[in-house]
Amino acid sequence: MLPFQNLIIPDRNKRFPIYKQITSRLISLIQEGTIQPGTYFPGTRQMAELLNVNRKTVVNAYEELLSQEWIEAIPRKGYRVIPVLPVIKPRSFQPKNHFISAASESKVSHSIPEVRTLTTEDIVVNDGFPDAELAPFKEIGELYRDPERSKIIKRLMAMRDEGGLELLRESTSVFLNQTRGLNISKTDILITRGAQMAIYIAATVLLKPGDNVVVSDPNYLFATEIMANAGANIISIPVYQDGIDVDHLEIVLQKQPVKLLYIVPHHHHPTTVTMSANRRLRLLELIKQYDFFVIEDDYDYDFHYKKSPILPLASASHNGKIIYIGSFTKLIAPSVRVGYLIAAPDIVKKAIYLRRLIDLRGDTFMEYMLAQMIINGDLTRHINKSNKLYAQRCDLICDLLTRKLSHAVEFTKPQGGMAIWLRFKAKYPVRKVLADAAHNGLLLIGTIFQKAGDLNDNSLRFGFASLTEQEMEGAVNILAQITR
Repeated sequence: MLPFQNLIIPDRNKRFPIYKQITSRLISLIQEGTIQPGTYFPGTRQMAELLNVNRKTVVNAYEELLSQEWIEAIPRKGYRVIPVLPVIKPRSFQPKNHFISAASESKVSHSIPEVRTLTTEDIVVNDGFPDAELAPFKEIGELYRDPERSKIIKRLMAMRDEGGLELLRESTSVFLNQTRGLNISKTDILITRGAQMAIYIAATVLLKPGDNVVVSDPNYLFATEIMANAGANIISIPVYQDGIDVDHLEIVLQKQPVKLLYIVPHHHHPTTVTMSANRRLRLLELIKQYDFFVIEDDYDYDFHYKKSPILPLASASHNGKIIYIGSFTKLIAPSVRVGYLIAAPDIVKKAIYLRRLIDLRGDTFMEYMLAQMIINGDLTRHINKSNKLYAQRCDLICDLLTRKLSHAVEFTKPQGGMAIWLRFKAKYPVRKVLADAAHNGLLLIGTIFQKAGDLNDNSLRFGFASLTEQEMEGAVNILAQITR
């Protein structure tokens, strides 16, 4: 008798029934010739024992094979594969997928590294995300359970979305005026599902194919791909310890018209450097002189550890040329997909229309909860609590890296934010480090950068904010081990 227990292995995690799995596998074994015509199957009770399933499951499988004329019932002998197999192919439980790949004209590079399947023992170092365990979900739950507020939310869900919940736009304007000196009102704000959507909308509103867009090198990968997807010509300029090279930018501006500059002046992504006050002032002069737009991505302005941050570019006079983008996602948790776009009225109007084409309604529940958290002070308390803990984690990871990994990496301790930019020495190629680390249970999924001769060549973005002390020590120990 064939070893059916090895040939047929039911998967209880699959979505279709066990008896159908058994049926499909038996048909495959017959078609492959493993089970020959005329072969008798074990009885239903014996097959059930072999496969560790209920006897009724085997009965159902055999009945399905009978209906498809793969087997026949022989009185007092059992079931056997019929000597002459049917010409008509049987009905498949896994029908052909008609969504096959088609030719595409997309210009997006899709240069996103793949990550292997995680195990429970893996340490995962991300790109710099907040610790979801600190998220004020308890406070959000208490707000939701309030009967009066539940009624309000239900009523708001029936209203037309005009760029986000009015209450959140109002409270966000107050919050940003107090913390960033923007001097805006609710009419200057569009609420989006995260900063990523805001970047996409801003680029789509401002750009047409062939426009020149300046970005840093290295740059936030997904922002660059958004610009390229819009048909823009990408011009890269270097970024140093004090931010982007504004002298290089001026040379570019002198040679050709530039429609847009995308910039992360505060905790630059991916290098974490902060643009100096002098370079910011020079950039503001260039904006006025050459009349180009700027997307200022200020994704984690609120996390600073040693001193108060420099105010955003958008807080200065810019004649409506700066589109300011931020996110509540970085403040709370990756799953809280709420961001904002702040711009001149004509741009906001176009952005609201475009957002409606791709997202008829925002997350009314989460927008209402965020507004209440801003109004009652919960968000500020959460930021203060997170800042204190992230500062401690930043100190710890920097100490660990200095003590155990100085032979392999160089880094500058960031002024704030949730990640460190590690520059590996030439003898430790970053892609080999990633592969060796993954083999040892450490998944480094932050941004990497490789460009021969560049200051930032062979570098990796190491997110520490969401790691426990034990995870940080484990991660550094693995890196130290594989670089010895």
